[in-house]
Amino acid sequence: MSDIKKQSPKPKSKEKSRFSKINAWLHLWLGLASGIVVFIMGITGCILVFEHEIKELTSPWLKVEAQTPDKVLPPSKIYAAVKKALPEKDIHGVWYNGLDKTIKVDIESDSLIYVNPYNGKITGMVDHEDFFHEIDEGHRYVWLGREVGTAVTSWATLIFFFLLISGIILWFPKKWNKTGINNSFKIKWSAKFKRLNYDLHNVLGFYSLLLAFLIALTGLIMSFHWVRESTYWITGGFGNEKAKKEVVAEIKTDTLLKPKYDMLTSADIIFDKVRNEIAKHNNEAAIIHFPDEPKDDFYACTDMHNGNWRDLYFDQKTLELLPKSRKYIGDEKFHDWMSRSNYSLHVGAIGGITTKILYFTASLICASLPITGFYIWWGRKKKTKKN
Repeated sequence: MSDIKKQSPKPKSKEKSRFSKINAWLHLWLGLASGIVVFIMGITGCILVFEHEIKELTSPWLKVEAQTPDKVLPPSKIYAAVKKALPEKDIHGVWYNGLDKTIKVDIESDSLIYVNPYNGKITGMVDHEDFFHEIDEGHRYVWLGREVGTAVTSWATLIFFFLLISGIILWFPKKWNKTGINNSFKIKWSAKFKRLNYDLHNVLGFYSLLLAFLIALTGLIMSFHWVRESTYWITGGFGNEKAKKEVVAEIKTDTLLKPKYDMLTSADIIFDKVRNEIAKHNNEAAIIHFPDEPKDDFYACTDMHNGNWRDLYFDQKTLELLPKSRKYIGDEKFHDWMSRSNYSLHVGAIGGITTKILYFTASLICASLPITGFYIWWGRKKKTKKN
């Protein structure tokens, strides 16, 4: 009787832990629940990253031939020129955008008015609800209106944040050998579509992870008060309540004291003070807002660069800079710098065109994740039915 060499049974694959099963289940169903909203926010985010660049290329009324700073008309002259052309409109403020750009005049209207800063002539009247306004509505509210849309996008962002965490757990290689590393870090472009789709979800998701986390976190800071306060506290803002109250405190002036100058003369003095004495960066770009009520302060904005800005408040009677005005962002402590930089960190403007390109790519990948993820689930579902 010949010896029959018995084949040893195939070793059983290690069963997944309960944590892994729960994590995979949550990643699947939370992804399916929020997929459409995440896709819309990702695609609209891609477009909004380059909003200003696209507008400058497609809107000739935004550009003028640059002249010297002394040729720029003060707010009073711009006010008078627009009032003469549009006497029925109430003018609330003027936005200076630089020596080579037109001034945007803030009026009570559905239109945006653009004026030449050197002669006061209107160069364009554009409908406020343009293409980018609709894209912004989609990004903020998925076109469901402010009240409902804010809740939808806020919670979808929170779900997406947790999906990133569960995704990195699912992505983590089981073995750090050559095969495991290649599967986790490289896309197999020559593979069949099903495997290619998996790699696009798994590998691209990993490479966009840091920026996706940053986009989601800054979005959550905008959406939820508790996230905003927690982030401020974690970054070192705890114990600063007293200091914050002192900054908000205003100079109390005699209510019976009459303003030194009329509104337009005051606006000219503040404009000159802002760009020649206060501004530290991009000083030819400034916003001057006229007070709506006699008791209101003058509002101005300066140091507008890469998604950051500096809010200034002036007493209407004395034209003194009020303590609640913002400091130059470079002089802020880290927690206040983070708080003020949240918008620029969210839209990718913080580092100019380089970070905008990176954010565009990351947003595009984020928009693709619900699609590739859905196909992975659908393929497995079909396979299960077939078996």
